[in-house]
Amino acid sequence: MGTAAASNKLQYGYPTPGPQSPTGQKVMDHVFFLSNAEWKKAREDNDYDYVVVGTGFCALAFAERTLARNPFARILMIERGPFFLPEHFQNLPLPFKDTLGGLSETFPWTMSAKNHLGQAGTIHWQHGMVPFFGGRSTLWSAWCPRPNDEEFAGWPAETIAAARNNFESAETLLRVQKADQIDAGRSKTEQALISGNRPVYGELQRTVQHLLEQSGTTVNGIYRTEAAPLASASENINGIDFQKFSTPGSILALADRQAALHKAGKGAKLDIVTDCVVAQIIQQTVDGTPRATALETSRGVLPLGSAQLVLAMGTLPPTTLLRNSFPDYPGLGERFSAHFISSIVARVPKADLDPNGAWGNLELGACYVAGVANNSFEQQYHIQLSALSDDNPIVNSSTALRYMPDVVATASMAQLLSSKEYVVFVCAVLGELDYTNPGSWFKQNPDDGNITTNSLLQIEENGRDKETWSAMDEATFSILETVLSPKGKSAVQYWHGSPDQGEWAEARPDTQAIRVDAPVHESSTLHIGSQPDAPVDLDYRFKGASNVYVTGGALWPQGGSWNPTLTMVALAQDLADKLQK
Repeated sequence: MGTAAASNKLQYGYPTPGPQSPTGQKVMDHVFFLSNAEWKKAREDNDYDYVVVGTGFCALAFAERTLARNPFARILMIERGPFFLPEHFQNLPLPFKDTLGGLSETFPWTMSAKNHLGQAGTIHWQHGMVPFFGGRSTLWSAWCPRPNDEEFAGWPAETIAAARNNFESAETLLRVQKADQIDAGRSKTEQALISGNRPVYGELQRTVQHLLEQSGTTVNGIYRTEAAPLASASENINGIDFQKFSTPGSILALADRQAALHKAGKGAKLDIVTDCVVAQIIQQTVDGTPRATALETSRGVLPLGSAQLVLAMGTLPPTTLLRNSFPDYPGLGERFSAHFISSIVARVPKADLDPNGAWGNLELGACYVAGVANNSFEQQYHIQLSALSDDNPIVNSSTALRYMPDVVATASMAQLLSSKEYVVFVCAVLGELDYTNPGSWFKQNPDDGNITTNSLLQIEENGRDKETWSAMDEATFSILETVLSPKGKSAVQYWHGSPDQGEWAEARPDTQAIRVDAPVHESSTLHIGSQPDAPVDLDYRFKGASNVYVTGGALWPQGGSWNPTLTMVALAQDLADKLQK
């Protein structure tokens, strides 16, 4: 039986009622993604220029840049999971916050027993992958700082230059805006009006920013501060002025545009297939060089023909894929880095920061604070500093969710309800895991017979990691006590306990209470470079094959501490340019 959209002869309940059990995925397949029949045709008949594995930031950046340069480029995107969220969860109604974690995260590896048993230090596990269309873009924090030259320590000069050349276009694609520009140019009357309807990045933002600019670098290790660069600028639709970026809408808009160009004879369609797990790259040696000739997928073999294969699927999954597909290539996953985290929540009396009572009833601020331990850019950290002043947390909860700079690390309802006369500061502090540590690695797991998960991850803290972690914790406490509190340490209180059950006290929380047992922003397993031990060359090509290219955090020679998405996107755009030449 057909459906109303599929057949002119089987519509609208005539001559039979037709199907009665449509699903959201079937609707999306019919409108945007390849159906079973279309996937069969893609495997058997279509010749692609590029096959892109993944639908996250790098996949979008590569496809968008490629099609902007050549609308006739034939691209197939392969996504392992189904369609889940249409956009960033913060742009959706309040209950969607519960989609964070749980079944929205998978772990295609086995964690080392050393980590699980607490024998490797604080870290027990690593945040996983988001196995849906759009990947982690629907659940990320959206901070997008530009690293400076010193923060690119250990990187090839050519790669640094490529990132710099594409930062502006990457910021345009991700709709990055500085927190102090969200309400810039508005009069106090306008801000007062706005503050009655939604959060304002106004007086609180300016106060915090000014204090950091004035005294932030007096704290040992801190060398720069700035208003937080957030991927949140709206497209000025229906009055929305703050909209966290995610890739599903942008990819589907790109596919829609290409479909229109194809219909007009002015371009090629962008094909997308979902629920398709790439298990292995089939290879042959051609003219003395290994070449990827096909993909073994959960939905059958896809011949690659002359296509270039672009791995845009995160950091750890492509490492597993390449190790299983090119077993003779050495060194994959021997280098590993990530960002370990401390979470510190403090408050300062609002009257100390707003003596004239000029703020709106719900004000937000967001600043990025960068530092190093031991004066070394081999040991970087940064503070994602969120500030909240909320007169009525219960009434404001739904609008506050949309505008929070970092919902992954924000104040809880219990913290806000007990702080109506305070400014609450939430500090997510990220430090660089030492990539030279031989105790941290991502290796093959011979005990796992599933080739999509047969990797073993170990994250061990060494002496340098402990130094960095201690330095960043101390710097954060000092920022709060000597920079953001006009009356000094005695006016600062810290939250002790779980987010929903705890209390405020003047004593600093202890190390065990603030250090998170799972890092984020894993990197470096397929690092880029001209050295013999670098698995990826300066043109992003995996050295073990002639037509396989790598994007994302796996390329990082050194993890740094800065949020990686902007740089990932910039380098994916550079890859698109290089392959178009």
